Amino acid sequence: MFTDRAKIFVQAGSGGDGSVSFRREAHVPKGGPDGGDGGRGADVVLVCEPSMRDLQAFRRRSHFKAKRGGHGGGSLRTGESPGALEITVPPGTVVESADGDLRFDLVAPGMRAVVARGGMGGRGNKHFATPTRQAPRFSEKGLAGDEAWLELRLKLLADVGLIGLPNAGKSSLVSVLTRAHPKVASYPFTTLEPVLGTLERGERQLVIADIPGLIEGASEGAGLGHEFLAHVERTRVLVHVIDLAPLDGSDPRENHAKIERELEAHGGGLAALPRILCLSKADLVTDEEAEQAAAEWRSRSAEPVHLTSSATRRGLDTLADELLRAVPVDQPEPEAEGVAPATHRVYRPGAGEAFTVEKTGSRAFRVVGDRVERLIGRHDTENEEALRYVEDRLRNMGVIKALEAAGFEPGDDVEIAGIVFELDPGTPFR
Repeated sequence: MFTDRAKIFVQAGSGGDGSVSFRREAHVPKGGPDGGDGGRGADVVLVCEPSMRDLQAFRRRSHFKAKRGGHGGGSLRTGESPGALEITVPPGTVVESADGDLRFDLVAPGMRAVVARGGMGGRGNKHFATPTRQAPRFSEKGLAGDEAWLELRLKLLADVGLIGLPNAGKSSLVSVLTRAHPKVASYPFTTLEPVLGTLERGERQLVIADIPGLIEGASEGAGLGHEFLAHVERTRVLVHVIDLAPLDGSDPRENHAKIERELEAHGGGLAALPRILCLSKADLVTDEEAEQAAAEWRSRSAEPVHLTSSATRRGLDTLADELLRAVPVDQPEPEAEGVAPATHRVYRPGAGEAFTVEKTGSRAFRVVGDRVERLIGRHDTENEEALRYVEDRLRNMGVIKALEAAGFEPGDDVEIAGIVFELDPGTPFR
């Protein structure tokens, strides 16, 4: 079953923790700290794979978790930084995060999109040694990797899209023009999923997409076609297939107007795409009626009009030649559609320094801010040396001054990143 939508959860690997270690070698006096750094967590990367046709694989698996970084070791050994977790998707996949911060359009084989960044590894105790703190017994923890729910939507990459009411003759047309084998029957909605076929003429090839029949209200969710309207957004020419002899006795002109209204309502640039009108099933009416209908359509439409019959192959060669003329030889570069090459959050010096201080009780406070929360997340507040180092960093960041302005006194409880600890800043920790 064709699957063009999926929702997946991705989680990048956490960074490894830094090591607390000291040199212990025979005949080497006063061995200092030699704790190594933790490795970086693995990224999660989507890769465009041309061998894939739809998103059905994600019906069986929807959660993806990358490996975490290795912990640092003694003798300045750095933890392992594992390779990225690669998830393959078919060409034409649009990726968007639930919060809208991420958006990628993967259209060319080999295109890659980093959808979750691995966490940075923590520094070993070697980095915290100073002339006055020569034996630090603390290190940094690794940061957690990004995680997000992603919505995947597939928009087929085709040159020509066939549109029209159910049972208008689209499936028969694509089966004769190409080597595709869609289901063909004498009742509506025989096509329940898009079908791709390739039209070959000499050295040229065109990919034709047969879209499930549209009905009135399709742009608002009626029928089946509304699920697949997005697939014709990438096409370069639309062939509007009009049944000359509808089974229900409806007026072909009104049927044409219904579909055009739905394309206009759907948006996505469909209404602006070039059109070719294909009057199908000419074998079901007399030659005189078919020619008269074609003449009427040509007089009232500026678009090319072709009289065809899939049963007798009438007009199909002329239609194929028209399609080759309508689609330029050189494929234009796909537009980025506002897609940024990387929209993950990037932390740089000076970024995210803002924080707020809230008083939550008579002797309780809460500090909120990205940089402050990362500082707490990197250190063990149960470790006395680490806590003194954190207090010193908070003082340099202006947090202690802001707490004192809010009524803070040494020994009061402070909550940061969900962790409550008793803050008693004394002399600077050097």
